Amino acid sequence: MSARPLTVMLVAAEASGDDRGAGLARALRRRLGDRVRFVGVGGARMAEEGVQSPFDISELSIFGLVEGLLAWRKVVRRADETAAIAAREKPDVAVLIDSWGFTLRVAQRLRKLDPKLPLVKYVAPQVWATRPGRAKTLAGTFDHLLSIHAFDAPWFEAHGLPVTFVGNSALNVDFSGADPARLRRQIGAGPDDPILLVLPGSRPSEIERVLPAFEQAVHILKDARPELHVVVPAAPTVAATVKGRVAGWPHRAHVLEGEAAKHDAMKAATVALACSGTVTTELALAGVPMVVGYRLGPMTHAILKRLIKTKWVTLFNIAAQDFVAPELIQDECTGPRLAAEVGRRLDDAGLRRAQVERQYAALDRMGRGGPDPDEAAAEAVLRVVGKG
Repeated sequence: MSARPLTVMLVAAEASGDDRGAGLARALRRRLGDRVRFVGVGGARMAEEGVQSPFDISELSIFGLVEGLLAWRKVVRRADETAAIAAREKPDVAVLIDSWGFTLRVAQRLRKLDPKLPLVKYVAPQVWATRPGRAKTLAGTFDHLLSIHAFDAPWFEAHGLPVTFVGNSALNVDFSGADPARLRRQIGAGPDDPILLVLPGSRPSEIERVLPAFEQAVHILKDARPELHVVVPAAPTVAATVKGRVAGWPHRAHVLEGEAAKHDAMKAATVALACSGTVTTELALAGVPMVVGYRLGPMTHAILKRLIKTKWVTLFNIAAQDFVAPELIQDECTGPRLAAEVGRRLDDAGLRRAQVERQYAALDRMGRGGPDPDEAAAEAVLRVVGKG
């Protein structure tokens, strides 16, 4: 009788976690072949690697204290359903990716279900920026932390939690297959035509709060620059909503889906207008100067203003300790303000070059060119289960 394959439970509740979960699954399969199987919760990319999610994770892509409270019943129900997967499938290890509130609730349920099940947290809460007490909570719940920032470890090791630095997968995005000329042909752009990339986020709440200001900025820019091509890569979690919104714009814009198309667009873009998040690191890696915008619910913003210890929200700005890319947050995130900053970059090639150089320098401080995070994470998970 053949040995039971290693059963790995992977849980992700938003697009960036779905990417990391899929990468980890691929790395584990490269090492173990058919001696590993995957169960859990994830999105489209994890589904391609064999993780059949019982529900659509887009409903859990929640950001904000107030929004989290309003969604509490739904989060609890989905956490119960996720724990039920573990009860049925009996995993050998559970890796819970990002999404602090949801994955913490899942971990608590898994711990009660099977106290001996190794629990691995992939991506630490940013306790160096806000709510440092979460480090103690995490250490009391999980057995191991996979960190994407080299400066994370001391915060958690101080509470006795083992930490493995695996690096940020956004710093290892492979653009070697990207073809900017293919994107230009697809949208009917000439070799020198300006292209504005618009990335309004991957959470429904981001589309609701950020996209209206981005839309207004696009209309202002297109009215002043009819030759400008607008491209909107849509995250799988919000693709239908984004397509519906863009279809109503008075100016033509091209909505793209899929990683290959997004990478083509990033390499072709003149400037990007981006919602704060993982995508800003990818854009910087692709060499795209950008303007970053973000909006929270008013009450959440009022609370977080008192809690957050850093004045930057973009990771490479935090690494540089400077506004390498402008950040227009909350009341500053308006169509005219965004359009003015994007317009400056569309009109000034020297400004674009200088910003790209500073973005690259910040990425180097973040660990660009380091080991493959997927492989490092796979190795760490196998060590946790005694197979490394």
